[in-house]
Amino acid sequence: MALQRSMDGPEREPVGRLSGTHELRRVTRTRPVATGTLACPTCDAPVAPARRLSPAEAIACPFCDHGGPVRDFLTLGDPTRPAHVVVRLA
Repeated sequence: MALQRSMDGPEREPVGRLSGTHELRRVTRTRPVATGTLACPTCDAPVAPARRLSPAEAIACPFCDHGGPVRDFLTLGDPTRPAHVVVRLA
């Protein structure tokens, strides 16, 4: 395929065509919704997750081994201790 253009004017034939597939990338932006504390509901020990978690995922207390969904460990008030989390909607 030649990549030459004529000097007479714009070329009427396309230089190249895209293949039948293309990639669609959606930009996901997150906003803080709330700030709170992630602590065990039984012993009130702070819990520090190693990764992002959804409210329905299971988590366990590192101190007393109480387990349950993240939403049970989350308190959405003003953080009373330095270990706080930011809840984001994605």
